[in-house]
Amino acid sequence: LAARRERAAAIAGGERPGFLPETVSIRESEWRVPEPPRDLLDRRVEITGPAERKMMINALNSGARVFMADLEDSLSPGWRNVIAAQTNLQDAARRTLSLETEGKRYALHDETATLLVRPRGWHLVEAHLTLDGAPVSASLFDFGLAFFHNAAALLARGSGPYYYLPKLESHREAALWNDVFVHAQEALGLPRGTIRATVLIETVLAAFEMDEILHALGPHAAGLNAGRWDYLFSAIKKFHAWPSFRLPDRAQLTMGVPFMRAYTELLVKTCHRRGAMAIGGMSAFVPSRKDAEVNARAFEKVREDKDRESGAGFDGTWVAHPDLVPLAKGVFDAVLGDSPNQLHRQRPDVHVSADQLLDFQVPGGAVTEAGLADNIEVTLHYLASWLSGNGAVAIHHLMEDAATAEIARSQIWHWLHTGAKLASGATVTPELYASLRDRALAKLEGLPRLAQARKLLDRLSLSDTYEEFLTVPAYEALLSESEV
Repeated sequence: LAARRERAAAIAGGERPGFLPETVSIRESEWRVPEPPRDLLDRRVEITGPAERKMMINALNSGARVFMADLEDSLSPGWRNVIAAQTNLQDAARRTLSLETEGKRYALHDETATLLVRPRGWHLVEAHLTLDGAPVSASLFDFGLAFFHNAAALLARGSGPYYYLPKLESHREAALWNDVFVHAQEALGLPRGTIRATVLIETVLAAFEMDEILHALGPHAAGLNAGRWDYLFSAIKKFHAWPSFRLPDRAQLTMGVPFMRAYTELLVKTCHRRGAMAIGGMSAFVPSRKDAEVNARAFEKVREDKDRESGAGFDGTWVAHPDLVPLAKGVFDAVLGDSPNQLHRQRPDVHVSADQLLDFQVPGGAVTEAGLADNIEVTLHYLASWLSGNGAVAIHHLMEDAATAEIARSQIWHWLHTGAKLASGATVTPELYASLRDRALAKLEGLPRLAQARKLLDRLSLSDTYEEFLTVPAYEALLSESEV
């Protein structure tokens, strides 16, 4: 974490990141990660969501090949939620996960998605467990409990302890995870390489070290994922001090913009050269049961997104809702045919420079009052829900989690502190922010914890200092209240 702060300060001072000269031998030499386990050989559709009992059952039964139980961006980490998630993971590993509610019983099908777990990131702590008087790492807490309780049960039914690793900024952080994996396997008497991990490339700095990250994980490496929402958040966080840096409205930041396309195509090329899986980004649309027209428009955008990913060589993709699984599966089925993946596609046509990864220009992009208003409303709504114990919230037919809320609140701060010009010609000022915030508060009236959410949003937006992660002060607020 200290190294992160030092690097951030250097970038704020004008340093331009690049591919590391000291690791050129890793990038230029020939090596490959181990073959995927049988149940990670075909990952064409992955569904993600909280480790909440009903959601887990529906996700595991959805027809997706993989379900990522999210203990990070979809988790509001009150103690009850944290322990409930671990309990649900134990039941899922043993195939006893079920729920009876309102006269209906939910249970697992005979065939279910392969279970992966995403622990919280290195920057978070678990305040309810201390070591020598200090809170322990939330990463180690989440991983340690899930691995200790479930590794044997997963292996007994032909699967294994599989993980997603979030928000890494360098290969040294991957090497730390590798040390953790080695220690954990030795403690339980399991061979090295039993654990397999997929890393979310969701920070701009990690995009420069994809070869090195896979290499650092050694026998535990399984693949990389294009974590699009956190990647955008990372860009704002790391480069907001650059005078030329400004991203347009969140809705305009599609995967087709040049810097996002460059990073994802480099990810596919890197993965396939090393025999690792390349998994595409999230489609966060939540289908409406009432509005067929909204669904039709959204499904077309989702299809375009998945067509682009499958055409670029990705081996699979993410969705946030079971109703999107058939659509995404159909797109990848059409490209994959009888093949379980696209590891054979090496993408020799892709040549991505450091300058392309750092070219944040968005042709035709603009900052609008509607975009600012949407950011304010989404962040307020999400924070109120998070503080009430719900870390994944459907807002305007999109599944919002901490990653998407981070983009929204970061843009608010950045536009305020640089006096961004709106497309209308107006300037983003504290007065405009307050007016739009009050309008959003009136619209959201009745939400629990809304007053607390407003206080937190004001702190995040108006402070002279940019807060690195909204979940850090939000966790402090959560702990200060009665237990959630």
